Amino acid sequence: MPLLEPPASRCAMLGRVRDLVLVKSAHLSALSHLLLVPAGGSCFSMGALLYEVFERMAYYGISSNLVVYLTKKLHQGTVKSSNNVTNWVGTIWLTPILGAYVADAHLGRYWTFVTASIIYLTGMSLLTLSVSLPALRPPICTNAAVETCKEASTVQLAVFLGALYTLAIGTGGTKPNISTIGAEQFDDFHPEEKAYKLSFFNWWMFSIFFGTLFANTVLVYIQDNVGWALGFGLPTLGLVISVAIFLAGTPFYRHRQPAGSPFARMAKVIVAALRKWKVSVPNDPKELHELDSEEYAEAGKFRIDSTPTLRFLNKAAVKTGPADPWMLCSVTQVEETKQMLRMIPILIATFVPSTMIAQINTLFVKQGTTLDRQIGSFEVPPASLAGFVTLSMLVCVVLYDRFFVRIARRWTRNPRGITLLQRMGIGLVFHIIIMIIASLIERYRLRVARQHGLVEKGGQVPSTIFILLPQFVLMGTADAFLEVAKLEFFFDQAPESMKSLGTSYSTTSFGVGNFISSFLLSTVSHITKKHGHRGWILNNLNASHLDYYYAFLAILNFLNFIFFLVVIRFYVYKAEVSDSMEVLAEELKGMRLREPNQVSTHEWNVQKKSLHRNQS
Repeated sequence: MPLLEPPASRCAMLGRVRDLVLVKSAHLSALSHLLLVPAGGSCFSMGALLYEVFERMAYYGISSNLVVYLTKKLHQGTVKSSNNVTNWVGTIWLTPILGAYVADAHLGRYWTFVTASIIYLTGMSLLTLSVSLPALRPPICTNAAVETCKEASTVQLAVFLGALYTLAIGTGGTKPNISTIGAEQFDDFHPEEKAYKLSFFNWWMFSIFFGTLFANTVLVYIQDNVGWALGFGLPTLGLVISVAIFLAGTPFYRHRQPAGSPFARMAKVIVAALRKWKVSVPNDPKELHELDSEEYAEAGKFRIDSTPTLRFLNKAAVKTGPADPWMLCSVTQVEETKQMLRMIPILIATFVPSTMIAQINTLFVKQGTTLDRQIGSFEVPPASLAGFVTLSMLVCVVLYDRFFVRIARRWTRNPRGITLLQRMGIGLVFHIIIMIIASLIERYRLRVARQHGLVEKGGQVPSTIFILLPQFVLMGTADAFLEVAKLEFFFDQAPESMKSLGTSYSTTSFGVGNFISSFLLSTVSHITKKHGHRGWILNNLNASHLDYYYAFLAILNFLNFIFFLVVIRFYVYKAEVSDSMEVLAEELKGMRLREPNQVSTHEWNVQKKSLHRNQS
């Protein structure tokens, strides 16, 4: 486990980087400013990893069993309770866009995270209060048919949902920034730290699902068998611990100042290009507007060369008059905008699999409530099956990182084994398989229900809940490929000044996917009830046709996979900082032999370009 057992020197100041070459030239002093970053390293990324473990315990302690609470305690039906879950989860995953904006434009990642953590804790406290006080929930109902029970009042529902959405706002500030803070503790200019960074996102997902496993087993059991107050109170305590652990490492983190709103920078490029839509782009990129390399170096940034893709946006860098920021943009600013726009088709292709993930805590759990959950005297909580998603994912991530990557490197020469898009593609194939299997298993469950006369009266089907295991286990396998690669892809391919926004692309995928799930569930339920039909999705799942719905989702996944294959044919990876410092050291040593004032701007630019290579 390279990330968990780093050399002790990684926690010290980067002395070897400091000793590379100290040239007195103004150009090279700017480069040394880039290299001489304090602290950081893999030891201090552990603070972010530990936070993520505890925070995921809190989040999944709520989301995993939320549909059960809405059904059993607030007396909502299948469609309404499922949509309330997916609408809330969708909001949770969309608010990071706002959090990324605040971090990049105003507060910086650290202070945005700290402020949002307080809001998150407030929401958790209110939620614990709402499930603890009898006045904030409707009377207990023992009827099997939920439609005969009294639903929660407007006030009761407002308090409960208000707590959930307060929590969602807090998540918006923590989610896009904590992973970025963790990744920034690794120096791309140091070869060993660069190597650790390649595994960081695998261990990041490991941390997420370790926290999820605790929530899906221990917390879910407590909620179902001990009490909801304790079941929500423990995640609240976990959140306090996680924030305290993160804050303890504050003096040692590498902090980056906010670089301005990425949305504003992108808007300026688009507006400038549209205002000059009649202007021709010169064939020679050198004629386009660009800042001096020294300005970028002093700001700790790299200049990006012009590319032929999305050529229309190059109009924003054509010199036509006064340097109005809404009329003239630098080539680097244009290329940063291109990088973010190029990822949008890939982002769209991740919406459908995110819709499939939304089924884990909604329809999959509802299926579990209709099956035999007894193991001797122990009753398995339906939501705990999500723990098998976690276990499967943990095993697959370890096997992938420790074995598959090493074997694949021999054939592909790629440090990741296979490209990120190839890894995502494998995950998409798994999602097709998952929904086919889920449809077949549900067909079997319905057949058993018919054989025992349980279609009309509902009730528990005499078949073990563990028949649902294949769809849960395969979902974890799919996550090990798709979700890890998705998170790393959007972080890696985002410009340096827009990393938080890049990370928010990944969370946006989950958010949109959950809202699509709500839309599909409501639409399919409505359409299939027309003309006197009973419909596919009813409160009584034994009279429903979830098998048809899952088959529909399998077809949707297949069509999405075709779209993904088309999109990736046209995607071009951005330039990446070199993995090795040896090239840089040799170049700097060569310049060291001369007087500093003999180093020309042209030679400085050559050194800058040597730090980049194309990622294959």
